Amino acid sequence: MSKIILGIHVTNRTEEVPRLQSVLSEYGCYIRTRLGLHEVTEGACSPGGILILETYGDESGILEMERRIAEIPGVFVQKMVFEE
Repeated sequence: MSKIILGIHVTNRTEEVPRLQSVLSEYGCYIRTRLGLHEVTEGACSPGGILILETYGDESGILEMERRIAEIPGVFVQKMVFEE
């Protein structure tokens, strides 16, 4: 069984996150770990961010989730696959 990690770059969090969150909720059973990163400085918060997803379960469901995320304008997906 492969281990699939998805890296998701969100260019404008306030615009894209509602649609992204909807997809992540729909495929929530395929997400074991979710880590969100964005730049924060005193008095400012970056408009973009990165999500890292450790996936779990049926590969076809994971690939469908990846496809749905990649369809969102301003959201870009990279995948790492570790063969066991």
